[in-house]
Amino acid sequence: MINITETAAKQIKTAMEETDAEGLSLRIAAKRLEDGSFDYAMGFDHSDHNDSHSRSRGVEIVVAPTSTELLRNATLDYVEMDGGEYRYIFSNPNDPGHRPANEQAE
Repeated sequence: MINITETAAKQIKTAMEETDAEGLSLRIAAKRLEDGSFDYAMGFDHSDHNDSHSRSRGVEIVVAPTSTELLRNATLDYVEMDGGEYRYIFSNPNDPGHRPANEQAE
């Protein structure tokens, strides 16, 4: 379902420890906006019996049914942006704004 890079997994596990969220799952959500683009959200949460469950690099992931198809085959990464700021980013082939990595450098 969703892949998490090693860098993102390390940061997520650190955040779990720092916020006393150990034992919770990482909930990831996506919704389609009016212009067709995707809006993403994530946080630590308990799972619901309707959620999709998966595991990537030791991180338990839950996704509500409304986000499952939007997030299929997405990748969550944690990267350094300009100015040394780090952010989580989604690479999602379902998102109309998605560009494959080999096209992003052009």
